[in-house]
Amino acid sequence: MKVLVPVKRVIDYNVKVRVKADGSGVDLANVKMSMNPFDEIAVEEAIRLREKGAADEVVAVSIGVKQATETLRTALAMGADRAVLIVAADDPATDIEPLAVAKLLKAVIDAEAPGLVLCGKQAIDNDMNATGQMLSALLGWSQATFASKVEIEGDHALVTREVDGGLQTIRVRMPAVVSVDLRLNEPRYASLPNIMKAKKKPLEEKTPADYGVDVSPRLEVVKTVEPAARKAGIMVKSVDELVDKLKNEAGVI
Repeated sequence: MKVLVPVKRVIDYNVKVRVKADGSGVDLANVKMSMNPFDEIAVEEAIRLREKGAADEVVAVSIGVKQATETLRTALAMGADRAVLIVAADDPATDIEPLAVAKLLKAVIDAEAPGLVLCGKQAIDNDMNATGQMLSALLGWSQATFASKVEIEGDHALVTREVDGGLQTIRVRMPAVVSVDLRLNEPRYASLPNIMKAKKKPLEEKTPADYGVDVSPRLEVVKTVEPAARKAGIMVKSVDELVDKLKNEAGVI
């Protein structure tokens, strides 16, 4: 079985994001970029499935700018077998919308014919949480979201997913699209020898035109603003004063 893993290049999660003074977007100048953490977990899970013998090949796919090559090389260094880069934008600030990403991934899947798609539940830059669901709908495949455990049982996948009330285990027929959550695993660090080997692994470069997909934006970002600063707290002198403020000012009791 072949496993396909979409990965996205985003601002590193350790970096404090700053909004441009004119509100036109996020400042990306000299900002460290890395693989979306949820996608990194998906790559790790795909590699573990291959190591268990449940998968034969792991293919990483990224859609975005040319610089996403670095992100794919990271996936290859972790253990992916090969990669596909679809150069869909020239400006790093351009974010390809989920529907366009899903259509491109469908085209790749039609060509690659994987048995399972593992993707991060969302990207930490736009928090859309939509691509996996859209991809499943376009393919007509089974889907499981927010996976914290994945087991392959023949032509089915047993997926434990996180819901508001706790954990839910579902059995889905494969091929399937599974979006993964944080508690699924702990991604491995790429060793230096594997980083060197990754440079020789196949990385195919494509464009949306090769798949006949239009990636023109359907949404327009009107303005980007930073969240309001949190107001300073106050000190109360007694429990009675605290209860009074919680009841009459905060309105929480």
